[in-house]
Amino acid sequence: MPNELGAGIDIGKEHHHCVVIDETGQRLLSTRIANDETALTILIDEVLALADGGEVLWAIDLNRGGAALVIGLLAARSQPVAYLTGLMMHRASAGYRGEGKTDARDAFIIADQARIRRDIGLLRPGDEVAVDLRILTGRRLDVVFDRTRQINRLRAQLLEVCPAMERALTLTNKGPLILLTRFQTPGAIRRAGVARIEAWLREQHVRSAAVLASEAVTAARAQHISLPGEAVSAQMIARIAQGVIVLDAEIAELDTAIEERFRQHHTAEIIVSLPGFGPTLGAEFLAATGGDMDAFTSVDQLAGFAGLAPQPRDSGRINGNLRRPRRYHRGLLRSMYLSAQISISTSLQSRAFYQRKRLEGKSHKQAVLALARRRLNVLWAMLRDHTIYHDSPPSESAIAA
Repeated sequence: MPNELGAGIDIGKEHHHCVVIDETGQRLLSTRIANDETALTILIDEVLALADGGEVLWAIDLNRGGAALVIGLLAARSQPVAYLTGLMMHRASAGYRGEGKTDARDAFIIADQARIRRDIGLLRPGDEVAVDLRILTGRRLDVVFDRTRQINRLRAQLLEVCPAMERALTLTNKGPLILLTRFQTPGAIRRAGVARIEAWLREQHVRSAAVLASEAVTAARAQHISLPGEAVSAQMIARIAQGVIVLDAEIAELDTAIEERFRQHHTAEIIVSLPGFGPTLGAEFLAATGGDMDAFTSVDQLAGFAGLAPQPRDSGRINGNLRRPRRYHRGLLRSMYLSAQISISTSLQSRAFYQRKRLEGKSHKQAVLALARRRLNVLWAMLRDHTIYHDSPPSESAIAA
């Protein structure tokens, strides 16, 4: 008689630990394996042999990074893989005997939880375009965060040299950054003068060079004292400004690559037809969902995955206490929230819905989340029916409702 087994793998960087149990929870195999294709292939063959033609439910505690090779090998063999989040593992481990933490114990908990629970979702590898977009959008977010951190550091460093310049220069623009790679202190800017700085900025192809040069010199003339550490601070300012310029160039390159890859997906034109969605947010949507709506049984399940379906927190006499779920995809919520916020200024339908929610007493954030949930319904229907979005002016009754 074929067996139904559960195989839990505690993922590591160099080695994993696998525990296999049967339907009664009896441990059949416990072994440590290297994160190597040959070793993992041998493990998969051994576990399938133990199943003797039966089914094996594989379960892991990571869904990327060191788990990529395991997931790829199991997907190639059409094996189902369940994913236990860190929060699920943390809560489940308290219900098992012993307080120690070992790889073997964690692997057993992973396998046992996959055996007894029915609310654990299976991993979906996603199509090739969606996987590429996940990598590209993930890198873009990292670079954007690095850029924000560097700009904040640049502001703090500039405050130690000349607060007036920090107030006058818009450091998120390229022109002031280029200026700071050459001129950093009030004294240097005053000595150079408006004409010389303007000429140099024009050589660097900076827009509105005359305005920028005038603003910089005006700010420099407001301070004549040299503060302690000015020379070293000037070096750091020039270095940080150059670093931000490099990050801007990488973001531009990533945007181009993301749009090019996004346009190759068969749902790209449908997604960007919905107001508020461009190639970047559309790519983040595909990266989060895997590019396949068939993985979701309903739009409500998709909304729960996005964190847009409130969960009840009722107890005793307390009813109607709704809270955002703790388990949801932050990237999907981000793409839906930002696209909804953009659509308020680009779509009459979205603006009317947003204004109606504000009149009901909702805060800006609550109104945008409500709009995001409504738009998710629309996007679901568009992808289901392969239909392009067509905006129509809202009726006066809809606005007043």
